[in-house]
Amino acid sequence: MKKLFLLGLALCLALPAAAQREYGLRFSSLINDELTLENAIRLGLENNSDFLAAQQEIIIAEQKVKEAKFLFLPQLSLQGTATWYDLDYPMVLPDSLANRFIPNNDLMSDGMRHQFFGAGITGTQYLYTGGRLRNTLKMAQANLKQVESKYEAVKNATVLNIKKAFFRLLYAQNNVQLADEVQQKARRYARSLNTGSWDKIKAQYLFSRLTTLRNKADNELQKAQLGMLVSLNKELNSHITVRGDFKPVEVELDLPKLNLWSMEFRPELKAAIYALELDNLAIDLALSRRYPDLILNASYERLGFNDFDDENKQVSVAVRLPLPYNLSTQNAQRKAEQKQSTLRRAAIEDAIRVQVAENYADLKFWQAEVLNRQQAWRNVQKMLTRAERSAAPDLNALEALDAYYQTGRAYYEGILQNLTAKAGLEWAIGQDL
Repeated sequence: MKKLFLLGLALCLALPAAAQREYGLRFSSLINDELTLENAIRLGLENNSDFLAAQQEIIIAEQKVKEAKFLFLPQLSLQGTATWYDLDYPMVLPDSLANRFIPNNDLMSDGMRHQFFGAGITGTQYLYTGGRLRNTLKMAQANLKQVESKYEAVKNATVLNIKKAFFRLLYAQNNVQLADEVQQKARRYARSLNTGSWDKIKAQYLFSRLTTLRNKADNELQKAQLGMLVSLNKELNSHITVRGDFKPVEVELDLPKLNLWSMEFRPELKAAIYALELDNLAIDLALSRRYPDLILNASYERLGFNDFDDENKQVSVAVRLPLPYNLSTQNAQRKAEQKQSTLRRAAIEDAIRVQVAENYADLKFWQAEVLNRQQAWRNVQKMLTRAERSAAPDLNALEALDAYYQTGRAYYEGILQNLTAKAGLEWAIGQDL
């Protein structure tokens, strides 16, 4: 039993520590090392103010839907009054005090003057409103869908920025590794050179140039790390690295299909559709003001001058027809807003098609271009390996190292553009490929 107790105690102490480590892995930028793309997206969304604000907008819209549903329920109110009075003429209490009638002093005996008590409950139910309550609920539901679409749009834009920053940092890390490799080779070649005085000057220039390229690569890495921290909304004095497959991607491309997907999945277009639906409902809501309200009202109260001996009960049905002067102007305004939403939706559709076409062209180009650069890079790697085995280094070797680095850097840039173009096309169509 003692061993079991000690084992249970050890587990209780270990679980919080493990949870703390996991919490630190997820939320502490000082510990977030070797982030994957999925973790970077999760962290970026958790810390993005626009994304978090969009989440709160959904909560607000959901509460408005609940409020609209409450309009279908009876409106109940409890009322209690205690009145001390001295009247020469009868009066009716204000509406906030249930409109109760108070007689003057002459109508009451001395023992019943100057105090009146009442308590009751009132319920009002709209039996018919010309569709106003129903349209109000539909507008709240359409507004919720529109807010959800805007939330998805903010999410997609945030994910795109995180992907771009992630791929830029992944490129910069690989570029620094390549520059380090080239600098080490250049240092080894320089020690093996046996040249004259004039050639030594040229060798020093070539070695300095390769060192400068290494320093530029390190500067690009620092900027890429800063950009990644900004996209994650983390402390800028933190150090962060990422890991992932840095290689070309290839997807089957069909522009008509991509356009269809964008019309189906892009949240901006969905938001425009829901905005048009809201305008249609606003027109119906404005027209419903032409119809009367059918209202059921019931109340029960106990009242009296010294006690609650008296009892009142009533059930009423009322018809109320509003006569607004601005019915025609409101209808004209709503129709103009509907036309605006229709035009805005058409403009969004055109903009989405342009975005899909541009990103499609970019990805199509970089899918082919990166393969050409990949083949050139592999050829240069093979030739450099053969050259190192067959001949001693000379000035041409340092110049070849420069070409070696530029070819590798161009290939890595091609991968970066390839991955970025794919991320841009995924954003343009509204879903991952």
